[in-house]
Amino acid sequence: MTAKILVVDDEESVRTALGKVLRAEGYEVALAENGQAGIEKIIQEQIDLVLLDLGLPVKDGWTLLKWLQTFNRLLPTIVITGRWNQTEMAEAAGADMLMEKPLDTTKLLQHIRQLLEESVECRARRANDRKRDFQNVSCDPHQFRAGLESRVTTPFKWFGLKHN
Repeated sequence: MTAKILVVDDEESVRTALGKVLRAEGYEVALAENGQAGIEKIIQEQIDLVLLDLGLPVKDGWTLLKWLQTFNRLLPTIVITGRWNQTEMAEAAGADMLMEKPLDTTKLLQHIRQLLEESVECRARRANDRKRDFQNVSCDPHQFRAGLESRVTTPFKWFGLKHN
């Protein structure tokens, strides 16, 4: 059976890009543009994992996470955010992992596979002891810059990111 992943993000380009990447890996994909639409998809469809942005209209990601703790706290959830310093709050809210944008899709796919292959017993144990298994995957700005530089040539200098 193919796993179904729900991508909840208010940016259409992020939803579209993640949808393409996930479908290419053989996953079914559901998309939602806000927290309320995400809740409705979780109620109506069999969702196996949620990729969740925090800054959403209608109902934000925090509200959806809080709702999940009462509806299905075993549903694996990866917070994907461009906000810094959200790790402790995401962990306390019941997320399994936090990944900072820009996303490293290779790492994201690896963590998705790990969460989906996990037994129900492991999920239940993690749900009861979030601190032990919560993961934070920070964005490496130097790696991101190197990736951009290898794909894009610009007529201007990069400012803000220093070479090491």
